[in-house]
Amino acid sequence: MEIISFIAAVFRESWHMLLDASVYILFGLVVGGMLKMFLSPAYVAHHLGRGRFMPVIKAALFGIPIPLCSCGVLPAAASLKKQGANNGATTAFLISTPESGVDSISITYALLDPIMTVARPLAAFLTAMVAGFSENIVNPPKAAAVMPPDLTCRIDQCCSGEDCPPEDHNSHHSFLEKIGAGLRFAKNDLWGDLAGWFFIGLLAAGLITVLVPDELISTYLGGGLSSMLLMLLIGIPLYICASASTPIAAAMILKGVSPGAALVFLLVGPATNVTSISVVLGLLGKRATALYLSAIALVSVGCGLLVDMIYARLGISVKAVVGQGAEVLPLEVRVAGAVILLLLTLKPLAAAMKRLAGKKKTDECCCGDCPAPVLVPFPAPGKVSSTKGKE
Repeated sequence: MEIISFIAAVFRESWHMLLDASVYILFGLVVGGMLKMFLSPAYVAHHLGRGRFMPVIKAALFGIPIPLCSCGVLPAAASLKKQGANNGATTAFLISTPESGVDSISITYALLDPIMTVARPLAAFLTAMVAGFSENIVNPPKAAAVMPPDLTCRIDQCCSGEDCPPEDHNSHHSFLEKIGAGLRFAKNDLWGDLAGWFFIGLLAAGLITVLVPDELISTYLGGGLSSMLLMLLIGIPLYICASASTPIAAAMILKGVSPGAALVFLLVGPATNVTSISVVLGLLGKRATALYLSAIALVSVGCGLLVDMIYARLGISVKAVVGQGAEVLPLEVRVAGAVILLLLTLKPLAAAMKRLAGKKKTDECCCGDCPAPVLVPFPAPGKVSSTKGKE
């Protein structure tokens, strides 16, 4: 009975957070889908090549609303670099994009409070600028050959853009068709990538709420420089997206973590992990990777200390205001949002189980009975086929 009661308590706490976040997640998904349809990657890359400072500022701004995780942003950043973005702009995009996003901003308002909702994207923007400026000052950008932009239709790939100029292609699809394609992208691709990590974050938040004593967290993470440094050690190697980190941060704050230490976790956790660091090393080099990590560590700790000071000066207890943003919505609306979100999760959950079953079947296959592997040659340079996906 004790195990059943424990599991019920974890699910109850996770359900409460899902209620608070669901409507805001749906809003963020819709905005993310519209960004995919109406924000051209070619337009973004055009502004990120020349100069030391303006490309960095633009890249940091472009990255703030885009909902991509620390691994999902890697191919997008590589594409920008290939299209002519300099190292500083690419570094800024790599930091601001996973640290923030329309989905995580809306969830931050729902689960935390207005101060953290503003502080999170501002800190992400500042971190991205510091890293990008440092890279372009240490290693001034050189003129790079810009690849022709990908003009393939993002709705149904009806044309490649080579024999169909954008001004002609604009008449192929109505505004409503673009809206529909954006919603399908949000439902299938965007939420398909985020759903698993988000629910893992919800369950982790429920476990923290039920298991961890308030005194333990308040002792070690109650504020100050030591709390920030400990959060760095926790967050740097961890793989977690911005949306999934938010309920965990809310649970930690309710247990006594200072808002500044929680902000460090919200910035560092989504921006870094072992996989992304290794890819950044290959994409930008050792010096740029060192600047990338140093900027994230220094600026996030500085912003964390500043946020703690702001709460102290205003006399606000963050534990008292956490989650009040979601209470603006009626309970019926929050329940409907949670049900819709759970229904949207059925398809990616089934796909994940199918992949897992296929992998298990492959692992059980004996070498003597397995068919010979089929070798697929790499496409020739310049003839890489386009694949449909979020990036």
